[in-house]
Amino acid sequence: MDDKFSRRELLIGMGAAALAYSPISNAMNHEHGHEHHKKHDHSRHKPQQEDVLNAVNDCTDKGQRCIAHCLVMFQEGDVSVADCAAKVHEMNAICGGFSYLLTANSSHVKQMASLCMSVCNECAEECRKHEQHHECRACAEACEATVAAIKKQLA
Repeated sequence: MDDKFSRRELLIGMGAAALAYSPISNAMNHEHGHEHHKKHDHSRHKPQQEDVLNAVNDCTDKGQRCIAHCLVMFQEGDVSVADCAAKVHEMNAICGGFSYLLTANSSHVKQMASLCMSVCNECAEECRKHEQHHECRACAEACEATVAAIKKQLA
């Protein structure tokens, strides 16, 4: 049995050595070497509009909490926040897409920023009608902060 185990170890070791010295491995090592980093633009690795991204993500989070609150109210038979839930649902869809574009440093950020501001303004206006509910008030405030961040950074 020791003989088979030694043979197995030898074969695994030979395979690893062959891979380490293969042309593919050498090309990959060269590509990730020091020279590669000189040519590579690392500024695109992080979002360029980080303040806007943080505001948008906070808006989405607060919107999810607002919708959850609205759903509980619906279950209790209170549909007074139905329009609020609809606007928040729409805002979450737009902010989710905008968040992705911001994260990816997309060339479509400015166009989406305009749509996001419009949807966030509508959402904030509707949520303010129910600001006696903490979740609605927090959502409105997050939407207003998102609009302010977009105006500051992208307008």
